Amino acid sequence: MPLQIGIFGRGRLGSAIAAAVERSGDLEVAWLVGQDTPEDLSPVDVALEVSHAGAVADRIGWARRTGTDLVIGTTGWDRSLLDDDAGTTGPSTQATHAQATHAQPSAGESPAIGILTAPNFSLTVALLRRISLALGGYAALQGGDLAVSEIHHTRKVDAPSGTALLLRDALAEASGQDVQTASLRLGEVVGRHDVHLTSAVESITVTHEAHSRDVFALGALTAVRWLHGRRGTFTFDDLAAEVLDPLFRPTTA
Repeated sequence: MPLQIGIFGRGRLGSAIAAAVERSGDLEVAWLVGQDTPEDLSPVDVALEVSHAGAVADRIGWARRTGTDLVIGTTGWDRSLLDDDAGTTGPSTQATHAQATHAQPSAGESPAIGILTAPNFSLTVALLRRISLALGGYAALQGGDLAVSEIHHTRKVDAPSGTALLLRDALAEASGQDVQTASLRLGEVVGRHDVHLTSAVESITVTHEAHSRDVFALGALTAVRWLHGRRGTFTFDDLAAEVLDPLFRPTTA
């Protein structure tokens, strides 16, 4: 039976996700709502919030009341909204979460749910974060200036983007440096992020550019499948760790 999903957000990403669901075969859209959210939304297995930052607090509250797993793809909201989330946080307890079942809460308690946050749904951006950690570590050894630059369409409100902040923090964590960020809002650019390492003798720039929102829609569906049945608060990077981290381990001859 297909997983039933609900989508908060009728914008370009929400519409792209709905179209990707129609092509999936294992998922089904139960509802797609905009800013005027009905009071009587039908139960779903997983809901996605891809509308706007101001709505995130209400979505988290709704998910906790209804016991619905929630994927948050919106950026620019206050992360402290997750501080009251029940359950253990982080990848160290993923095995426990993966085996958890939908236990009935005691009277007065909120049902245990899974929440996954994703400043960017691209698995390639998760790979770029890991490369950024390596570049930051290299800069700590060899010296050099680090920076992140990003370009998005003119309707994107937050600057720097959530993805730029993710990459900046990876560079800073590994290097111990303050890392510059630069943001441009131009035309219809879906999203481009560049990670820079520049010294007196050489430069390295690693670029990710999304050509279509389909890359984010497909990543959102990957997040839905991964989160369903887990308990606690996760990031898209927790998901990516299962796929990408083995790529960085030495292979045996």
